[in-house]
Amino acid sequence: MHHWFTYPLITHPYEPGLVTRDGLVRIARAAEDAGFDGIGFTDHPAPSQKWLDGGGHDALDPFVALAVVAAVTDRLRLIPNIVVLPYRNPFVVAKAAATLDALSGGRFVLSTATGYLRSEYRALGVDFEERNARFDEALEVLHGVWSQDEFSYEAPGFTAMGVTANPKPAKVPIWIGGNSPLTRRRVASHGDGWNPFPAPAWLAKTARTIPLEGLDDLAPMLDHLWAQVDAAGRARDEIDVAFTTGLPGPADPAFDADAHLDMLGAMAALGITWSSITVPGDSIDAAVEALERYGSEVIGRT
Repeated sequence: MHHWFTYPLITHPYEPGLVTRDGLVRIARAAEDAGFDGIGFTDHPAPSQKWLDGGGHDALDPFVALAVVAAVTDRLRLIPNIVVLPYRNPFVVAKAAATLDALSGGRFVLSTATGYLRSEYRALGVDFEERNARFDEALEVLHGVWSQDEFSYEAPGFTAMGVTANPKPAKVPIWIGGNSPLTRRRVASHGDGWNPFPAPAWLAKTARTIPLEGLDDLAPMLDHLWAQVDAAGRARDEIDVAFTTGLPGPADPAFDADAHLDMLGAMAALGITWSSITVPGDSIDAAVEALERYGSEVIGRT
């Protein structure tokens, strides 16, 4: 089992230390030292004040933040959680991902999804109702421009003729996030990993996704994923699956390391390969302490 976490810029208003170089570097290095395998950053370039006031959170640009992490760590995988693929021209995403992968020594994972904030789509000039079509064409562009010279592609919003973009990555894994059957079909045909969205019913409604509260909900979804992977003629062990134990995290008074270890075993039995935890965002010290505790009490015992 691999372990990762999303950078704890997860509230509004945010803890100011989280948007400083020193804070980011301290957390990233603490995570690597604790045995974590990856770090993620959310993607919200233009959130509305209404969403922030209603429980949303502020965000750094994931590509820029991960570039800083890449410069101060040696092993952490760089996994945005998640890049909303239709927000950007796919050639821009391809260039940013390939650059970050090259400069990090092959540590970048492009974890993507369609997103759910209509207001953010409007602010970025992208039609929300076209998000699935834009997502699928982006996957085609990414695979094409990373593997071919003089790559051409025509879409409603752009025409690319004979594009040669270097450096080309040897392999940037693409994880696809979301809970729908469509997402799992995309993973089987175009992806290297599935990053489902743990969501109780109230959150699922807000995020326009299918409720997913734990392994009981996830198991039939995994059955469907493996069926799609088999039908595509791919090996199941080629596909990463990221999820969470759903148990109180290391900063919670109810944290139980043994319960996490038991749950990690159950997750592995289902084919889950990456487990995430929640890290507190009220201070840099609290985040570092939580990472260190999880490293010593859970990761160090696996």
